[in-house]
Amino acid sequence: MPEVRWALLSLAAFALAVPADLLGAPAALVALLYAACYLAGGWEPAVEGVRALGERRLDVDLLMVVAALAAAAIGQHLDGGLLIVIFAGSGALEAVMTARTRRSIEALLDLAPETATLLTPDGECTVRAAELSVGDEVLVRPGEQIPADGRVLDGASDVDTAGLTGEPLPVARRRGDDVHAGTVNGTGTLRVRVGRDPAESVVAGIATQVRHATETKSGRQLWIERIEQRYSVVVVAATVALLAGPLLLGAEFEPTLLRAMTFMIVASPCAIVLATMPPLLAAIAVAGRRGVLLKDAGVVETLAEVDAVVLDKTGTVTRGRPEVVAVDVLDPSRTRDDVLVLAAAAEAGSEHVLGRAVRDAAAGLPVPAVTGFAAEPGEGVRAELDGATIRVGRPPRPAVAVGWLHSDPVAVKPPHCDAGTGGDAVGEAVARHEGAGRTAVVVSVDGRPVGVLALSDELRPGAAAAVAELTALLGTAPALLTGDAPRPAAAVAGALGIDDVRPGLLPADKAAVATAHPGTVLAVGDGINDAPLLATAAVGLAVGEGAGALSVQASDGVLLRDPLGSLVPLITLTRRARRVARANLAFAAAVIAGLVTWDLVGTLPLAVGVAGHELSTVLVCLNGLRLLVWPGWPAPGVEPSHTHAPAAVHAAR
Repeated sequence: MPEVRWALLSLAAFALAVPADLLGAPAALVALLYAACYLAGGWEPAVEGVRALGERRLDVDLLMVVAALAAAAIGQHLDGGLLIVIFAGSGALEAVMTARTRRSIEALLDLAPETATLLTPDGECTVRAAELSVGDEVLVRPGEQIPADGRVLDGASDVDTAGLTGEPLPVARRRGDDVHAGTVNGTGTLRVRVGRDPAESVVAGIATQVRHATETKSGRQLWIERIEQRYSVVVVAATVALLAGPLLLGAEFEPTLLRAMTFMIVASPCAIVLATMPPLLAAIAVAGRRGVLLKDAGVVETLAEVDAVVLDKTGTVTRGRPEVVAVDVLDPSRTRDDVLVLAAAAEAGSEHVLGRAVRDAAAGLPVPAVTGFAAEPGEGVRAELDGATIRVGRPPRPAVAVGWLHSDPVAVKPPHCDAGTGGDAVGEAVARHEGAGRTAVVVSVDGRPVGVLALSDELRPGAAAAVAELTALLGTAPALLTGDAPRPAAAVAGALGIDDVRPGLLPADKAAVATAHPGTVLAVGDGINDAPLLATAAVGLAVGEGAGALSVQASDGVLLRDPLGSLVPLITLTRRARRVARANLAFAAAVIAGLVTWDLVGTLPLAVGVAGHELSTVLVCLNGLRLLVWPGWPAPGVEPSHTHAPAAVHAAR
């Protein structure tokens, strides 16, 4: 890095100049070595300082260069050179730390491949992945990265999603399954239809947000920089007063100039300026290595203030992939597999998420081909098989129903089945499953119910333990927000130990909940319908594996793995970063106050002032860098221990 090269060159020239001066080398050689030291370490801060002056700003870097040159002008070459070397070294250290943070973040974002194999009527050709369009078909061979978000049209394979979701085990993908850009194909060959513009993929949306992480400043840092401008003017004015006042009273020039230059050096706010950003950027780097990508340093500060959490249900606390968990057979002449086969046959043409769950449940069974498929909005689907009409859809109950196979909450009409043909059994089965928080789906043949399927979106592994840790950390349980019906929502909330559950919410309703809370709210969600909530809350985090481009754009960060289990370590980390920043500020202010007092009431040697001031700057940087090796977050692939939650909570507090 240029900063490092110039700092090393300045140090090398200084290391040669000092012994040459002490050993009585020719004055021209000593002057040349010191000049090289000053030039290598000071030219860039001087240029930046002059540019700042052109913008009517006073840069603290320029104060350091002026102080070093003033020291050299009165014969204090060694002291001025020491100032330049330490100042250049601290700047190089900051540059290295920032670059390391940027690399650690961008390494997580470098997921999507550069090229793709596009299938055309004339064969296949290699194109840039960024040039793919929605509807294009691409071929993904074994071991290749999937170039865009899309759906598998043909083939089967195990896909390694660790780079995107952090899950260590490959995920089986076959025809009809969705795949994401940047994941790695296993041993099979897949033909994928592009379903989303590459510029709007999950990976691209994350990259757009996170590449700004090391280039943005937190609210506190911007406040400090505004104070720095005024403070620097005060320092310059005080320096001029310390120089002009004694001279007007007849004091000697050289000791007066030396005292004034020493004052300007030790009073400069370098350490205060560098007190906050290193720990905040280090926290971003640590979180990034653990699969949590934060937008900027301001998010770190806000996360440290969080006192309430609201969680979306589907896809956040649950897997977001409904599964058939029970089959009730109502026709004695049929078996469980018969009911599954009928349902899967009718759902063969459906793209609904619950329809896919039914087909998955029948995988391996001989599913016949049907004709006359039709989706009935608000009802379900129907199809013809061997002259009979098969219907799969909402339960036969004239009430307000939520969570039917293909509908949101709607007022349902009387069932498509005759009274006395299993109606009581249907009602009992539906009530039993819905009471357990499941979605009930009725399978009927020519209007006669033959079975009830119970589908459930299972909780994420460790969800209940993660919520318990979060409750212990914040002192209050999170709230569960969902558009689902009261019964399924209550069942999920009960399993998680959450009392505050808000069912039946529209996207605007979720945002209103976050707005109405008096504290600092962290919201976690995954779908497009959660975008208003993520944008409204003090901090919004999108669950990466299900997040759309809109929710990523609205959020302040992305959770790529274990979205619930990451929250406690994340909040703990940000609170630790805040404590480190505050400790840095207190230490830097104390050092400046002590050195200024020494210079004003006594005689502070320039070398001691330079060393004390610059070493305090280096120390606050190093103190912030300690977070890069923070052991409080389990490494990827290491299961967190929920038995030590109280200790972790105590450390966070």
